[in-house]
Amino acid sequence: MSSIGTAAPASRPVMPVLVALSVAHLLNDLLQSMIPAIYPLIKAAYDLDFARIGLITLAFQVTSSLLQPLLGYITDRRPWPYAMVAGMGSTLVGLLGLSFSVNYAMVLVSAALVGTGSAVFHPEATRMARHAAAGRQGLAQGVFQVGGHAGYALGPLLAAAVVVPRGQASLSWFSGVALLAMVLMAWTASLYSALRPRAADPAARSAEPAAAALPPRRILLAMAVLILLLFSKNAYTAAFTSYYTFYLIERFQVSVQLSQLMLFLYLAVGAVGVILGGMLGDRIGRGRVIWLSILGSLPFALALPHADLIWTGILSVVISFVMASAFSSILIYAIDLLPHRVGLVGGLFYGLSFGLGGVAAAGLGAVADRIGIVQVFALCAWLPAIGLLTFLLPRNAPAA
Repeated sequence: MSSIGTAAPASRPVMPVLVALSVAHLLNDLLQSMIPAIYPLIKAAYDLDFARIGLITLAFQVTSSLLQPLLGYITDRRPWPYAMVAGMGSTLVGLLGLSFSVNYAMVLVSAALVGTGSAVFHPEATRMARHAAAGRQGLAQGVFQVGGHAGYALGPLLAAAVVVPRGQASLSWFSGVALLAMVLMAWTASLYSALRPRAADPAARSAEPAAAALPPRRILLAMAVLILLLFSKNAYTAAFTSYYTFYLIERFQVSVQLSQLMLFLYLAVGAVGVILGGMLGDRIGRGRVIWLSILGSLPFALALPHADLIWTGILSVVISFVMASAFSSILIYAIDLLPHRVGLVGGLFYGLSFGLGGVAAAGLGAVADRIGIVQVFALCAWLPAIGLLTFLLPRNAPAA
């Protein structure tokens, strides 16, 4: 294994920037998570089948997926931290559209606007976290991503407490969260503007990992493997974020509120797994964490469709904790392969994370209409087996 990406950091991570990015990520993803959290309400209001529920996820996630790599490529050339504020403005408009939608088409457009806000936020925020890391890339990405996971976990909980009992229009109450996020993002951008001269300094850049001494074909193979691993993770996660509540209601006849609480537990534990996985990757290497996080969740995933309600809750928490640690390592591994294309790689992998999840959600919804949501979870249990492809990652790659 190469020592690339494992050199001691020249200075400490800039924690004010990382914490501010994490909180901004929390607020951004909290609003995004309101979309799947209100699916039971939308399904009843517009008499939708599972396929059309999946199309809502597709509209939200594919919009984000298509725009993020393009925006990352552009901001690699001309960084624009304040673009995050404009992106949150798009999220605010989408949130209000969801609150007062009068038909299914308006729901799709509003979901796409929320996805646009996400597309603007993630590439630039990834670059900020990279520059503020001072060599501790796993810690930096863990701190940044734990905010997103926490926000995505809080969304269903708030939806169960506020939106489910009061109706779809009560989503508009969360517009204040969007305005708060815009203020925080503007402040974070000002902090980063002061950090940028330090990031551009040759001494600071020397702490960045050098590009891997790999031929282009090996880099392309590694990127393809990382994308397949990301697919296995996000397709399985999409089953939970879009259909876990329906699975619990159909199989165990629980209330909507209890199903939302169990979804919250699944997502909240993922927030812990992502930061611990990032820190562990700094110590033992990204490749080992990828092995442990994706393939390690396979036995628990296979057991879940056969468990009772209590064990379903326990197994879902274990799966979330183990699998959540994968994304930080996958992202940093990819960035270390192309260290001068942070925005492009960050946008590509965040975009793929949303896009692959959206495609999977739409496909799983169509399958669920044919065979039932319970059988869908039994089929999805085999997705972590794709983690065996980690064997194809080059051993002399950065942070391997």
